[in-house]
Amino acid sequence: MKQEIISEGKFSYVEIGEGTPIVILHGLMGGLSNFDGVADYFPKKGYKVVIPQLPLYSLSLLKTNVGNFAKYIKEFIDYKNYEEVILLGNSLGGHIALLTTKKYPEKIKSLIITGSSGLYESAMGESYPKRGDYEFIKKKAENVFYDPKVATKEIVDEVYATVNDRNKLIRTLAIAKSAIRHNMAKDLPKMHTPTCIIWGRQDHVTPPEVAVDFDKLLPNSDLYWIDKCGHAAMMEHPDEFNKLLDHWLTERNL
Repeated sequence: MKQEIISEGKFSYVEIGEGTPIVILHGLMGGLSNFDGVADYFPKKGYKVVIPQLPLYSLSLLKTNVGNFAKYIKEFIDYKNYEEVILLGNSLGGHIALLTTKKYPEKIKSLIITGSSGLYESAMGESYPKRGDYEFIKKKAENVFYDPKVATKEIVDEVYATVNDRNKLIRTLAIAKSAIRHNMAKDLPKMHTPTCIIWGRQDHVTPPEVAVDFDKLLPNSDLYWIDKCGHAAMMEHPDEFNKLLDHWLTERNL
């Protein structure tokens, strides 16, 4: 599915469908296409799916941190005149979604996180190799998924290009450091936004116990598991991911 990317001012985004906006935040190494399954499914269910491109590599180095990305999402929500949105984030995108929800709870109707950083120290450092040959990066990319075949040549090429681009590498490391500094453990018990946690049982990047901790610390959360699944559930098991999320949204009347 190739969606047209809309560029307006400082925002670039994909927008599909009409209804309550589901704003999707991708991870550090994740492109917009990681959410094709969600973007195909939810517009048919009466939601508008919106995927903004995060300015991971375009802000000044001093501003390249999780806090500023959360601010960027708030500005995007305001720019689009959305009253309230459902926020969905994977990996670093989950972390940004959590921080956005903490800072601007009035804007967030509900939150969905999958393979999210924000609690687990090595979630960032481990999965983003600093340098390395193609084979090493291929192994790292395959390790993100339960089924290594999900790491297509296209995905590996993209990670390899990012790691070998000095500007992107410096920013990737700045973001990783900032993510570790923004540990959410103390904030989560104060966050009452309805939260859906969908996690791969075989996630090596943010292991299952991280999901259990998120569920314990968040006062208004539900945790769902997907088996034979790694760090990017919406890519590896899109149908199951959509069913669980649809069920949760219906049950919570969102």
